Amino acid sequence: MKRVFILALFACACGLYAQTVDTTICAVLKSPQSFDGKIVRIKGTVVVGFDQFIVKDPSTCGYQVDGIWLSYPQGTKGKAGPVAVVQVQPAHNFAGTYTAPTRTAVTLDKSKDFKQFDSLLSQIHSKGAGMCLGCTRYEVSATLVGRLDGVADTVLHRDKAGKIVSFGGFGNMNAYPARLVLQSVSDITSKEVDFSKSDEATKSETAPFAGNNTVPYDPIAVAQKAAAVLAGSAAGDQAVKDVAVFGKQGEHNGIAIISVTANEASAEQGAKDSPDGILYNCFINMNRLEGAAQARAIIHMGQHISDLRNTAPGNEGAPLFIREYNAWTMTAAAALASGQKSLTLPGGYLLWNSSWPPQDRNNMMAEALNKFLADEAALSK
Repeated sequence: MKRVFILALFACACGLYAQTVDTTICAVLKSPQSFDGKIVRIKGTVVVGFDQFIVKDPSTCGYQVDGIWLSYPQGTKGKAGPVAVVQVQPAHNFAGTYTAPTRTAVTLDKSKDFKQFDSLLSQIHSKGAGMCLGCTRYEVSATLVGRLDGVADTVLHRDKAGKIVSFGGFGNMNAYPARLVLQSVSDITSKEVDFSKSDEATKSETAPFAGNNTVPYDPIAVAQKAAAVLAGSAAGDQAVKDVAVFGKQGEHNGIAIISVTANEASAEQGAKDSPDGILYNCFINMNRLEGAAQARAIIHMGQHISDLRNTAPGNEGAPLFIREYNAWTMTAAAALASGQKSLTLPGGYLLWNSSWPPQDRNNMMAEALNKFLADEAALSK
């Protein structure tokens, strides 16, 4: 009897191993729904940014969202991950059609390789004097095995009144058509990100205000002040709206600021109600942001929520590139309004520098932002 039982277990283990599909990032992005629920093995480069935690191909695949969102299984408590993310959930009182998918749980192999992987991707760049939002020191190439979650459509569909009635994908703003829930990692090689140009350009600056232990720092209040300075302009009026989405302390508006790293596969549906049946969960890792950087994150996430909750008619299917462009533009505007001398993005892209010639600033910002979104964030129009 024992012999039969052992043989049965052996056969079961072999069957699970045989289910692992070797594929490529481009193949997954071409048809993510065809890989849904499968255990896949892929090779790619993992990039951690301000609101990215993605696996991308060394070459481009040619899609508007050219990366796979990466998640750890629930309960991993890993250190690596994005600084700030907005994820949309159907609330308990969601009026649309939603059936939570049934997915096989993934158990992460917390091997020496994983610990090295997580450690490398969680190391921040701290040499520069200016503000660097979500900047990490390394990108990591590796072989990744995990459960692939895929959907055919990431658009948040709406009814005639503009309410969201069906859901799309994964990651920031639910805009990624594929998510890899990590099971194991191997063949790790790291590359240190080159911040030399931005560090050189900002070396004469003093470090941004980081708050202190005697005066409570309220990033929403600071963001409100920055928006008020801009009021009267198109950017300023939008900034005021972006900060206002968070409402007042304790207000029941369906928006929550959660002070953790959004690096784990989360629940598909929320247990709370919301005025419009939608929960907008804003994950912000305050440990990675000090003082004024927290206020910039509030503006950035507020713009994301504005884009999602109050999408202008005709813009429902706007690509993630445009939504990120909008948010980074507002973040830069808030930095300018606060007298900040520079702002650096992950990958070493200098988005704003007060020493740039005034007549060239708009063009230089646009050039830097376009390059960042295309090269670092793996997005296109």
